[in-house]
Amino acid sequence: MKHESHPAIIKRLKRAEGHLRSAIGMIEAGRSCLDLAQQLHAIENAIASAKRELIHDHVDHCLEDAVSEGGKASNAALKEFKALTKYL
Repeated sequence: MKHESHPAIIKRLKRAEGHLRSAIGMIEAGRSCLDLAQQLHAIENAIASAKRELIHDHVDHCLEDAVSEGGKASNAALKEFKALTKYL
């Protein structure tokens, strides 16, 4: 299922991918640990931002829709939400 937020998430992940390639190149080039730590920090932030947006979008749309349906869909949504919280 494609969500409205997926293009923005893809953009963030591609940014993280670029930072990761850069970090690998920095290690291979023998760059300083400070420079590398800054690059790794940028990678972490980009991935955390993508994950946060994905989870928020899922809660706002998929889980809300399932809960509003009630019954088995609501129970499944609650179970899914509990499983999702381990990634927060």
